[in-house]
Amino acid sequence: MGTLLLKDVRKDGCKADILIEGNRIAGIAPSIDVTADRVLNAAGKSVIPGLVNMHTHAAMTLMRSCYEDVTLGIWLDRIWAVESRIDEEAVYWGTKLAILEMLKTGTTCFLDMYWMSPAIARAVEEMGIRAFVSYNFLDNFDHDKAEKQYRECEEVYALSRQWPSRLQMSVAVHADYTTSEATMLRAGLFAQDHDLVFTAHLSETLSETQEDVVKLNLTPTQHFNRLGLLGPRTVLAHGVWLDDHDIEILGRNHTTIVHNINSNLKLASGYRFKYNELRDAGVNVCVGTDGAASSNNLDIRESMKTMAMLQKAWREDPSAMPLDELMNVATRNAALPLGVDIGRVEEGALADLVLVDTRSEAFVPSINFLGNLVLSANSSCFDTAIVDGRVVMEGRRVPGEEEILRRAEDIAMKINKIQ
Repeated sequence: MGTLLLKDVRKDGCKADILIEGNRIAGIAPSIDVTADRVLNAAGKSVIPGLVNMHTHAAMTLMRSCYEDVTLGIWLDRIWAVESRIDEEAVYWGTKLAILEMLKTGTTCFLDMYWMSPAIARAVEEMGIRAFVSYNFLDNFDHDKAEKQYRECEEVYALSRQWPSRLQMSVAVHADYTTSEATMLRAGLFAQDHDLVFTAHLSETLSETQEDVVKLNLTPTQHFNRLGLLGPRTVLAHGVWLDDHDIEILGRNHTTIVHNINSNLKLASGYRFKYNELRDAGVNVCVGTDGAASSNNLDIRESMKTMAMLQKAWREDPSAMPLDELMNVATRNAALPLGVDIGRVEEGALADLVLVDTRSEAFVPSINFLGNLVLSANSSCFDTAIVDGRVVMEGRRVPGEEEILRRAEDIAMKINKIQ
Protein backbone atom coordinates (compact mmCIF):
# COMPACT_ATOMS: atom_id res chain seq x y z
CA MET A 1 0.00 0.00 0.00
CA GLY A 2 1.19 3.51 -0.78
CA THR A 3 0.79 6.96 0.72
CA LEU A 4 -2.18 9.32 0.58
CA LEU A 5 -2.03 12.99 1.54
CA LEU A 6 -5.19 14.92 2.40
CA LYS A 7 -4.57 18.64 1.90
CA ASP A 8 -6.41 21.55 3.52
CA VAL A 9 -8.99 19.48 5.36
CA ARG A 10 -10.68 20.82 8.49
CA LYS A 11 -10.17 18.78 11.65
CA ASP A 12 -11.85 20.01 14.83
CA GLY A 13 -12.39 23.37 13.15
CA CYS A 14 -8.75 23.93 12.13
CA LYS A 15 -7.12 23.43 8.75
CA ALA A 16 -4.72 20.51 8.58
CA ASP A 17 -2.97 18.07 6.29
CA ILE A 18 -3.30 14.35 7.03
CA LEU A 19 -0.75 11.84 5.80
CA ILE A 20 -1.79 8.20 5.46
CA GLU A 21 0.87 5.56 5.03
CA GLY A 22 -0.46 2.12 4.20
CA ASN A 23 -3.60 1.70 6.26
CA ARG A 24 -2.75 4.04 9.15
CA ILE A 25 -2.66 7.76 9.84
CA ALA A 26 1.04 8.68 9.85
CA GLY A 27 0.85 12.42 10.47
CA ILE A 28 -1.48 15.33 11.18
CA ALA A 29 -0.12 18.86 11.00
CA PRO A 30 -1.00 22.35 9.75
CA SER A 31 1.12 21.60 6.69
CA ILE A 32 2.82 18.41 5.52
CA ASP A 33 5.31 18.66 2.66
CA VAL A 34 6.02 15.17 1.35
CA THR A 35 5.88 13.38 -1.97
CA ALA A 36 2.85 11.12 -1.68
CA ASP A 37 1.55 8.55 -4.14
CA ARG A 38 -1.70 10.47 -4.19
CA VAL A 39 -2.69 13.95 -3.04
CA LEU A 40 -6.37 14.64 -2.41
CA ASN A 41 -7.47 18.27 -2.23
CA ALA A 42 -9.92 18.41 0.69
CA ALA A 43 -10.57 22.16 0.75
CA GLY A 44 -14.13 22.87 1.89
CA LYS A 45 -14.37 19.54 3.65
CA SER A 46 -14.11 18.39 7.27
CA VAL A 47 -12.81 15.03 8.43
CA ILE A 48 -14.50 12.70 10.91
CA PRO A 49 -13.88 9.07 11.84
CA GLY A 50 -15.90 6.70 9.69
CA LEU A 51 -19.24 5.88 11.32
CA VAL A 52 -19.78 2.31 12.52
CA ASN A 53 -23.05 0.39 12.13
CA MET A 54 -22.89 -2.10 14.98
CA HIS A 55 -26.03 -4.06 14.11
CA THR A 56 -27.52 -4.76 10.75
CA HIS A 57 -28.71 -7.50 8.43
CA ALA A 58 -27.16 -6.07 5.28
CA ALA A 59 -28.74 -8.18 2.54
CA MET A 60 -32.21 -7.32 3.83
CA THR A 61 -31.98 -4.21 1.65
CA LEU A 62 -33.76 -6.49 -0.83
CA MET A 63 -36.80 -6.43 1.47
CA ARG A 64 -36.86 -2.67 2.01
CA SER A 65 -40.43 -1.34 2.47
CA CYS A 66 -42.01 -4.68 1.61
CA TYR A 67 -44.05 -4.95 4.84
CA GLU A 68 -45.17 -1.80 6.58
CA ASP A 69 -47.50 -0.95 9.47
CA VAL A 70 -47.43 -4.38 11.16
CA THR A 71 -46.19 -5.66 14.52
CA LEU A 72 -42.82 -7.38 14.94
CA GLY A 73 -44.40 -10.83 15.18
CA ILE A 74 -46.37 -10.45 11.94
CA TRP A 75 -43.41 -8.76 10.29
CA LEU A 76 -41.07 -11.65 11.18
CA ASP A 77 -43.48 -14.28 9.82
CA ARG A 78 -43.74 -12.47 6.50
CA ILE A 79 -40.02 -11.71 6.26
CA TRP A 80 -39.09 -15.33 6.94
CA ALA A 81 -41.34 -16.37 4.07
CA VAL A 82 -39.44 -14.06 1.72
CA GLU A 83 -36.10 -15.23 3.12
CA SER A 84 -36.96 -18.82 2.21
CA ARG A 85 -36.52 -17.74 -1.42
CA ILE A 86 -33.08 -16.13 -1.15
CA ASP A 87 -29.87 -17.72 -2.40
CA GLU A 88 -26.19 -16.75 -2.40
CA GLU A 89 -26.59 -14.51 -5.44
CA ALA A 90 -29.37 -12.59 -3.67
CA VAL A 91 -27.31 -12.22 -0.51
CA TYR A 92 -24.28 -11.07 -2.52
CA TRP A 93 -26.13 -8.33 -4.41
CA GLY A 94 -28.26 -7.35 -1.42
CA THR A 95 -25.07 -6.89 0.61
CA LYS A 96 -23.49 -4.85 -2.16
CA LEU A 97 -26.55 -2.60 -2.18
CA ALA A 98 -26.23 -2.22 1.60
CA ILE A 99 -22.53 -1.35 1.38
CA LEU A 100 -23.26 1.22 -1.32
CA GLU A 101 -25.85 2.84 0.94
CA MET A 102 -23.60 2.72 4.01
CA LEU A 103 -20.64 4.31 2.24
CA LYS A 104 -22.88 7.08 0.92
CA THR A 105 -24.17 7.76 4.45
CA GLY A 106 -20.76 7.89 6.12
CA THR A 107 -20.35 4.32 7.41
CA THR A 108 -16.97 2.64 6.93
CA CYS A 109 -17.45 -0.44 9.16
CA PHE A 110 -20.40 -2.67 10.04
CA LEU A 111 -21.20 -5.72 12.15
CA ASP A 112 -23.52 -7.99 10.18
CA MET A 113 -25.87 -10.79 11.21
CA TYR A 114 -27.23 -12.74 8.28
CA TRP A 115 -27.10 -15.95 6.27
CA MET A 116 -24.62 -17.27 3.69
CA SER A 117 -21.51 -15.67 5.16
CA PRO A 118 -19.21 -16.45 2.19
CA ALA A 119 -21.45 -14.43 -0.16
CA ILE A 120 -21.44 -11.51 2.28
CA ALA A 121 -17.65 -11.72 2.62
CA ARG A 122 -17.21 -11.65 -1.16
CA ALA A 123 -19.28 -8.46 -1.42
CA VAL A 124 -17.33 -6.83 1.42
CA GLU A 125 -13.97 -7.80 -0.03
CA GLU A 126 -14.83 -6.41 -3.46
CA MET A 127 -16.23 -3.09 -2.23
CA GLY A 128 -13.47 -2.25 0.22
CA ILE A 129 -15.48 -1.55 3.38
CA ARG A 130 -14.51 -2.90 6.82
CA ALA A 131 -16.87 -5.53 8.22
CA PHE A 132 -17.43 -8.23 10.79
CA VAL A 133 -19.41 -10.99 9.10
CA SER A 134 -21.25 -13.27 11.50
CA TYR A 135 -22.05 -16.90 11.10
CA ASN A 136 -25.63 -16.87 12.36
CA PHE A 137 -27.05 -19.66 14.54
CA LEU A 138 -30.82 -20.09 14.58
CA ASP A 139 -31.81 -23.73 15.09
CA ASN A 140 -35.49 -23.38 16.13
CA PHE A 141 -34.69 -26.03 18.76
CA ASP A 142 -33.99 -28.62 16.06
CA HIS A 143 -30.98 -30.82 16.93
CA ASP A 144 -30.19 -31.83 13.35
CA LYS A 145 -30.34 -28.24 12.17
CA ALA A 146 -28.04 -27.23 15.02
CA GLU A 147 -25.45 -29.86 14.06
CA LYS A 148 -25.55 -28.73 10.42
CA GLN A 149 -25.07 -25.10 11.42
CA TYR A 150 -22.14 -25.94 13.68
CA ARG A 151 -20.36 -27.72 10.80
CA GLU A 152 -21.04 -24.74 8.55
CA CYS A 153 -19.63 -22.39 11.18
CA GLU A 154 -16.38 -24.36 11.26
CA GLU A 155 -16.21 -24.22 7.46
CA VAL A 156 -16.73 -20.44 7.44
CA TYR A 157 -14.01 -20.04 10.05
CA ALA A 158 -11.58 -22.00 7.86
CA LEU A 159 -12.46 -19.74 4.92
CA SER A 160 -12.08 -16.61 7.04
CA ARG A 161 -8.39 -17.33 7.62
CA GLN A 162 -7.86 -16.20 4.02
CA TRP A 163 -9.83 -12.95 4.32
CA PRO A 164 -8.03 -9.56 4.39
CA SER A 165 -7.52 -7.98 7.82
CA ARG A 166 -10.38 -5.47 7.34
CA LEU A 167 -12.79 -8.40 7.01
CA GLN A 168 -13.25 -10.57 10.08
CA MET A 169 -15.58 -13.35 11.10
CA SER A 170 -17.90 -13.05 14.08
CA VAL A 171 -20.42 -15.45 15.61
CA ALA A 172 -24.12 -14.69 16.06
CA VAL A 173 -27.02 -16.30 17.86
CA HIS A 174 -30.31 -14.89 16.61
CA ALA A 175 -31.96 -14.85 20.05
CA ASP A 176 -32.69 -17.11 22.99
CA TYR A 177 -36.31 -17.49 21.86
CA THR A 178 -35.23 -19.02 18.51
CA THR A 179 -32.11 -20.94 19.55
CA SER A 180 -31.57 -23.84 21.95
CA GLU A 181 -29.37 -23.44 25.01
CA ALA A 182 -27.03 -26.13 23.71
CA THR A 183 -26.48 -24.21 20.47
CA MET A 184 -26.10 -20.90 22.30
CA LEU A 185 -23.40 -22.47 24.48
CA ARG A 186 -21.55 -24.03 21.53
CA ALA A 187 -21.69 -20.77 19.58
CA GLY A 188 -20.43 -18.79 22.56
CA LEU A 189 -17.59 -21.21 23.22
CA PHE A 190 -16.62 -21.17 19.54
CA ALA A 191 -16.40 -17.37 19.67
CA GLN A 192 -14.38 -17.44 22.90
CA ASP A 193 -12.00 -20.18 21.72
CA HIS A 194 -11.24 -18.29 18.50
CA ASP A 195 -11.33 -14.77 20.01
CA LEU A 196 -14.25 -13.66 17.84
CA VAL A 197 -16.98 -11.11 18.44
CA PHE A 198 -20.19 -12.74 19.69
CA THR A 199 -23.48 -11.01 18.90
CA ALA A 200 -27.22 -11.63 19.44
CA HIS A 201 -30.60 -9.93 19.81
CA LEU A 202 -31.60 -9.16 23.39
CA SER A 203 -34.78 -7.79 24.99
CA GLU A 204 -36.03 -6.13 21.82
CA THR A 205 -39.67 -6.36 22.86
CA LEU A 206 -41.57 -6.46 26.12
CA SER A 207 -43.28 -9.75 25.17
CA GLU A 208 -39.95 -11.44 24.47
CA THR A 209 -38.67 -10.37 27.88
CA GLN A 210 -41.83 -11.42 29.70
CA GLU A 211 -41.85 -14.84 28.02
CA ASP A 212 -38.34 -15.56 29.33
CA VAL A 213 -39.42 -14.60 32.83
CA VAL A 214 -42.42 -16.96 32.62
CA LYS A 215 -40.50 -19.90 31.07
CA LEU A 216 -37.12 -19.56 32.78
CA ASN A 217 -37.74 -17.28 35.74
CA LEU A 218 -34.95 -15.20 34.19
CA THR A 219 -34.82 -12.12 32.01
CA PRO A 220 -32.99 -12.55 28.67
CA THR A 221 -29.96 -10.76 30.16
CA GLN A 222 -29.94 -13.08 33.16
CA HIS A 223 -30.28 -16.04 30.78
CA PHE A 224 -27.27 -14.96 28.70
CA ASN A 225 -25.33 -14.35 31.91
CA ARG A 226 -26.16 -17.79 33.29
CA LEU A 227 -24.82 -19.32 30.08
CA GLY A 228 -21.58 -17.32 30.35
CA LEU A 229 -22.22 -15.42 27.12
CA LEU A 230 -21.58 -11.88 28.36
CA GLY A 231 -18.22 -10.12 28.19
CA PRO A 232 -16.09 -7.45 26.49
CA ARG A 233 -16.43 -9.07 23.05
CA THR A 234 -20.20 -9.62 23.33
CA VAL A 235 -22.38 -7.23 21.33
CA LEU A 236 -26.12 -7.38 22.07
CA ALA A 237 -28.63 -5.60 19.86
CA HIS A 238 -31.60 -3.59 21.14
CA GLY A 239 -31.76 -3.91 24.94
CA VAL A 240 -34.91 -1.81 25.06
CA TRP A 241 -36.51 -3.68 27.96
CA LEU A 242 -33.80 -3.90 30.63
CA ASP A 243 -34.36 -3.57 34.37
CA ASP A 244 -31.83 -2.22 36.87
CA HIS A 245 -30.46 -5.67 37.64
CA ASP A 246 -29.98 -6.41 33.93
CA ILE A 247 -28.03 -3.18 33.53
CA GLU A 248 -25.84 -3.98 36.54
CA ILE A 249 -25.06 -7.43 35.08
CA LEU A 250 -24.21 -6.01 31.65
CA GLY A 251 -21.97 -3.35 33.19
CA ARG A 252 -20.17 -5.82 35.42
CA ASN A 253 -19.39 -7.92 32.36
CA HIS A 254 -18.32 -4.92 30.20
CA THR A 255 -20.82 -5.95 27.52
CA THR A 256 -21.82 -3.78 24.55
CA ILE A 257 -25.45 -2.84 23.84
CA VAL A 258 -26.41 -1.52 20.40
CA HIS A 259 -29.28 0.97 20.17
CA ASN A 260 -31.36 0.59 16.98
CA ILE A 261 -33.73 3.47 17.51
CA ASN A 262 -35.39 3.78 14.10
CA SER A 263 -36.21 0.08 13.88
CA ASN A 264 -37.51 0.09 17.47
CA LEU A 265 -39.73 3.07 16.76
CA LYS A 266 -41.12 1.77 13.49
CA LEU A 267 -41.97 -1.67 14.91
CA ALA A 268 -43.25 -0.07 18.14
CA SER A 269 -40.84 -2.21 20.14
CA GLY A 270 -40.13 0.60 22.60
CA TYR A 271 -38.38 3.94 22.82
CA ARG A 272 -37.19 4.50 26.40
CA PHE A 273 -33.68 3.23 25.83
CA LYS A 274 -31.78 3.66 29.11
CA TYR A 275 -28.63 5.22 27.71
CA ASN A 276 -27.60 7.17 30.83
CA GLU A 277 -28.17 4.19 33.11
CA LEU A 278 -26.22 1.85 30.82
CA ARG A 279 -23.33 4.28 30.44
CA ASP A 280 -23.11 4.96 34.17
CA ALA A 281 -23.10 1.22 34.93
CA GLY A 282 -20.10 0.68 32.63
CA VAL A 283 -21.96 -0.74 29.64
CA ASN A 284 -20.44 0.18 26.29
CA VAL A 285 -23.20 1.67 24.09
CA CYS A 286 -23.04 1.78 20.29
CA VAL A 287 -25.56 2.54 17.56
CA GLY A 288 -26.96 0.46 14.71
CA THR A 289 -29.69 0.59 12.12
CA ASP A 290 -30.97 -2.99 12.12
CA GLY A 291 -31.83 -4.25 8.64
CA ALA A 292 -33.39 -2.07 5.97
CA ALA A 293 -36.50 -4.25 6.05
CA SER A 294 -37.35 -2.85 9.48
CA SER A 295 -35.50 0.48 9.60
CA ASN A 296 -35.90 1.20 5.86
CA ASN A 297 -32.41 2.66 5.61
CA LEU A 298 -28.87 2.05 6.87
CA ASP A 299 -28.15 5.70 7.67
CA ILE A 300 -26.25 5.94 10.95
CA ARG A 301 -26.22 9.75 10.92
CA GLU A 302 -30.01 9.70 10.85
CA SER A 303 -30.03 7.14 13.68
CA MET A 304 -27.76 9.42 15.71
CA LYS A 305 -30.17 12.33 15.31
CA THR A 306 -33.20 10.25 16.28
CA MET A 307 -31.35 8.77 19.25
CA ALA A 308 -30.43 12.22 20.56
CA MET A 309 -33.91 13.65 20.03
CA LEU A 310 -35.64 10.74 21.79
CA GLN A 311 -33.28 10.80 24.76
CA LYS A 312 -34.00 14.50 25.23
CA ALA A 313 -37.75 14.05 24.78
CA TRP A 314 -38.58 11.13 27.05
CA ARG A 315 -36.21 12.34 29.77
CA GLU A 316 -37.59 15.89 29.41
CA ASP A 317 -33.97 17.05 29.48
CA PRO A 318 -32.47 18.97 26.54
CA SER A 319 -28.96 18.33 27.90
CA ALA A 320 -29.36 14.55 27.50
CA MET A 321 -27.19 12.90 24.83
CA PRO A 322 -24.56 15.63 24.18
CA LEU A 323 -23.17 15.75 20.66
CA ASP A 324 -19.59 14.77 21.53
CA GLU A 325 -20.86 11.76 23.45
CA LEU A 326 -23.18 10.86 20.58
CA MET A 327 -20.24 10.95 18.18
CA ASN A 328 -18.32 8.49 20.37
CA VAL A 329 -21.34 6.17 20.44
CA ALA A 330 -21.24 6.07 16.62
CA THR A 331 -17.45 5.75 16.27
CA ARG A 332 -14.95 5.29 19.11
CA ASN A 333 -17.10 2.98 21.26
CA ALA A 334 -17.20 0.40 18.47
CA ALA A 335 -13.44 -0.11 18.67
CA LEU A 336 -13.74 -1.71 22.12
CA PRO A 337 -15.65 -4.95 21.33
CA LEU A 338 -14.40 -5.15 17.74
CA GLY A 339 -10.77 -4.97 18.81
CA VAL A 340 -9.70 -2.70 15.94
CA ASP A 341 -8.12 0.74 16.21
CA ILE A 342 -10.84 2.76 14.52
CA GLY A 343 -13.13 5.61 15.58
CA ARG A 344 -10.50 8.34 15.97
CA VAL A 345 -8.66 10.76 13.69
CA GLU A 346 -5.29 10.53 15.40
CA GLU A 347 -1.77 9.53 14.45
CA GLY A 348 -1.32 5.77 14.57
CA ALA A 349 -5.02 4.93 14.15
CA LEU A 350 -6.34 2.95 11.23
CA ALA A 351 -7.26 5.26 8.36
CA ASP A 352 -11.04 4.82 8.30
CA LEU A 353 -12.14 8.38 7.57
CA VAL A 354 -15.01 10.29 6.02
CA LEU A 355 -14.82 13.73 4.43
CA VAL A 356 -17.88 15.92 4.96
CA ASP A 357 -18.62 18.58 2.34
CA THR A 358 -19.53 21.67 4.34
CA ARG A 359 -20.18 23.90 1.33
CA SER A 360 -23.95 23.95 1.77
CA GLU A 361 -26.64 25.92 3.58
CA ALA A 362 -26.83 23.29 6.37
CA PHE A 363 -23.32 24.23 7.52
CA VAL A 364 -23.82 28.00 7.52
CA PRO A 365 -23.08 29.55 9.92
CA SER A 366 -20.10 27.38 10.87
CA ILE A 367 -20.52 27.84 14.63
CA ASN A 368 -20.93 24.21 15.67
CA PHE A 369 -19.79 21.54 13.22
CA LEU A 370 -21.30 18.55 15.05
CA GLY A 371 -24.59 20.38 15.54
CA ASN A 372 -24.72 21.11 11.83
CA LEU A 373 -23.68 17.58 10.85
CA VAL A 374 -26.10 15.65 13.07
CA LEU A 375 -29.04 18.02 13.50
CA SER A 376 -29.04 20.28 10.43
CA ALA A 377 -27.62 18.40 7.47
CA ASN A 378 -28.65 15.19 5.76
CA SER A 379 -26.31 12.41 4.73
CA SER A 380 -25.75 13.74 1.23
CA CYS A 381 -23.00 15.80 2.86
CA PHE A 382 -20.69 12.74 2.96
CA ASP A 383 -18.39 13.20 -0.01
CA THR A 384 -15.43 10.83 0.40
CA ALA A 385 -14.89 7.58 2.29
CA ILE A 386 -11.47 6.13 3.09
CA VAL A 387 -11.28 2.60 4.50
CA ASP A 388 -8.04 0.97 5.62
CA GLY A 389 -6.14 3.76 3.90
CA ARG A 390 -7.88 3.34 0.53
CA VAL A 391 -10.36 5.75 -1.09
CA VAL A 392 -13.53 3.73 -1.73
CA MET A 393 -15.88 6.64 -2.44
CA GLU A 394 -14.99 10.02 -3.91
CA GLY A 395 -17.36 12.77 -4.95
CA ARG A 396 -20.16 10.49 -3.75
CA ARG A 397 -19.31 8.00 -6.49
CA VAL A 398 -18.70 4.33 -5.72
CA PRO A 399 -17.28 2.11 -8.46
CA GLY A 400 -19.90 -0.17 -10.01
CA GLU A 401 -22.91 1.45 -8.36
CA GLU A 402 -25.10 1.38 -11.48
CA GLU A 403 -24.77 -2.40 -11.83
CA ILE A 404 -25.43 -2.86 -8.11
CA LEU A 405 -28.69 -0.92 -8.33
CA ARG A 406 -29.83 -2.79 -11.42
CA ARG A 407 -29.00 -6.29 -10.19
CA ALA A 408 -30.41 -5.71 -6.70
CA GLU A 409 -33.67 -4.38 -8.15
CA ASP A 410 -34.12 -7.43 -10.40
CA ILE A 411 -33.46 -9.91 -7.58
CA ALA A 412 -35.66 -8.04 -5.10
CA MET A 413 -38.61 -8.20 -7.48
CA LYS A 414 -38.17 -11.97 -7.81
CA ILE A 415 -37.86 -12.88 -4.15
CA ASN A 416 -40.76 -10.59 -3.21
CA LYS A 417 -42.80 -12.13 -6.06
CA ILE A 418 -43.50 -8.78 -7.70
CA GLN A 419 -44.03 -8.93 -11.45
